[in-house]
Amino acid sequence: MIKRFLEKNIISRLFKGKAIIILGARQVGKTTLINSIIKKKKGTILFNGDESDIREIFKNPTSTKLKTLIGDKELVVIDEAQNIENIGLALKLLIDNYPKIQIIATGSSAFELSNSLNEPLTGRKYEYELFPLSFGEMSNFTSVLEEKRLLEHRLIYGYYPEIVTKSNYAKELLMQLTNSYLYRDILNFSNIKKHAKLHKLVQALALQIGNEVSFNELANLVGLNQETVENYIDILEKSFVIFRLTSLSRNIRNELKKSNKFYFYDNGVRNAVIKYFNNLTIRADVGALWENFIIIERMKRNQHIGKFVNSYFWRTTSQQEIDYIEEDNGVIYAYEFKWNKNKKAKGLNRFLKGYPNSKFEIISPENFEKFIL
Repeated sequence: MIKRFLEKNIISRLFKGKAIIILGARQVGKTTLINSIIKKKKGTILFNGDESDIREIFKNPTSTKLKTLIGDKELVVIDEAQNIENIGLALKLLIDNYPKIQIIATGSSAFELSNSLNEPLTGRKYEYELFPLSFGEMSNFTSVLEEKRLLEHRLIYGYYPEIVTKSNYAKELLMQLTNSYLYRDILNFSNIKKHAKLHKLVQALALQIGNEVSFNELANLVGLNQETVENYIDILEKSFVIFRLTSLSRNIRNELKKSNKFYFYDNGVRNAVIKYFNNLTIRADVGALWENFIIIERMKRNQHIGKFVNSYFWRTTSQQEIDYIEEDNGVIYAYEFKWNKNKKAKGLNRFLKGYPNSKFEIISPENFEKFIL
């Protein structure tokens, strides 16, 4: 079994008087993670929100009804909790009336589950996000050397657990994943009517990794109005399909302001969306794949070590740019991601002139391990 870094963090928070909420896309391993935690704890009861009878049981909850349901169990686990109506109220009743009971709830739809939980569980929860597997987790499972050997494969097929463990069927499984699960919760909870338009929008975003995105251009391309496009993108973010970087803009007159770049939580999903799994040697998007891979692996790494930073990209109207910026305790760290380490950063001099106290580094396949481990 591949050990998830998040497990240690969660175990350290058990029985501290708060619910533990684990959010993440479907198929990233939330159920496997909680099953691993359960094995180490006695007195556990598990409910699956995908099952209709479980959803019925939790309707119109009262503290007495919930205690009767749970009995003398000390650890209550609710998997796929976003499917249960009034789940936030149910968890609040349990926490307030039975503080010695530990609750763990998982959800694959952040936009739905968070809306259900935020108000009822204010000050009553620890919330975590589970990503697909990481370079660090796989390096611990095998070795750093082995994972570096598989780097090109990871750039194409990504890190979803089933893709990693059944790599001979990676292409077929990724297509099943994107067809069966990618939009499942979005369509169930968001009232999106134009499914084909949503898919076309995701494809358009997949082809623009690393580029500044214009909502107006996307709207014209997809055939929706700009407000609808922005709403769809917000839903895609909250359902763990994509995430955004915003532009850093403070000192320089020609810096882009209020601009966005979008990336995918997993390279494999991105490639499946556009049905493109060719080898890196014949691809024109290697730089974009590398950039997407490194940024999401950095996010996983920062979560693992508990590092909270502000993340941006930087670009001027004359197309001078820096791929990735982190601001940590007032210090700005700038990074360029180069598949070919010999390529130069075009905007470096201009950036350093505007931010003279910042630190800079190029991240390439020759030195990336220290950046994401």
